[in-house]
Amino acid sequence: MQLTRIRVYPVKSLAGTDVESARVNPWGLEDDRRWAIVDAGGSKVTAREVNGLLGLTAVGHADGVRLSDRAGSTLDVAFPSDGDAVAVTHKRQGTASAASAEADAWLTERMGRPLRLVWQPDPTARPIDPALGGLPGDTMTLADGAPLLLVNEASLDRLDGWLDTADRPLDVVRFRPNVVVDGLEAFAEDTWPFVTIGAVRFRTTMVCDRCVMTTIDPGTLERGSEPIRTLAKHRRWEGSTWFGTRLAPLDTGTIRVGDAVAPEG
Repeated sequence: MQLTRIRVYPVKSLAGTDVESARVNPWGLEDDRRWAIVDAGGSKVTAREVNGLLGLTAVGHADGVRLSDRAGSTLDVAFPSDGDAVAVTHKRQGTASAASAEADAWLTERMGRPLRLVWQPDPTARPIDPALGGLPGDTMTLADGAPLLLVNEASLDRLDGWLDTADRPLDVVRFRPNVVVDGLEAFAEDTWPFVTIGAVRFRTTMVCDRCVMTTIDPGTLERGSEPIRTLAKHRRWEGSTWFGTRLAPLDTGTIRVGDAVAPEG
């Protein structure tokens, strides 16, 4: 059992990038979802509503983040040192730091609507929702439910087997995983209370309920009905469809592609 892929998403709802290794902090992977996009009033804007955001890529670097579009345009955005505190509707966040007018204009031009880029200055201030498996002291980035998302390749293979031929194989990127593992039984991850990747131990907060983001083709950016339609036939309970697991780090350290994966329970 091993770790086959690590993926980070510096800006929430933009396309992510694969990395060979990543630092694990108490709140999640280094460079993962500390930036987000909001509208002029501070309400969060995600690829659920604006599919085109998935056509933009963000890569973190020592001074901030680099944004790029599919036409080859790039913009480097520095960490805001004195950005205005923006009231935002990201759950349990409250406020975030404004990035720059240049970043706002770059995003606005590409998406055709007024947008702002914001930065989470303190990842220790946002707790994991107790209703989503959070415990006292748990903190997280601007990710939806937990610091990391794990996907099992065997589970994806099983889902591909359930799909009509025209819909497969699915790109795992649809599920926006942080870590992808292999060498396990399909959906074995549902039952793990804990898992160790390399030398870093994680707690499973809950199985991940899936939304319409998974129905957006990461290549064409078009929305369809899969895989939610098929997941609902095989993996539906409590009114939701489920795929992958959410993790909270119990240790800090560095994980690397090829690391051993050791589940518990």
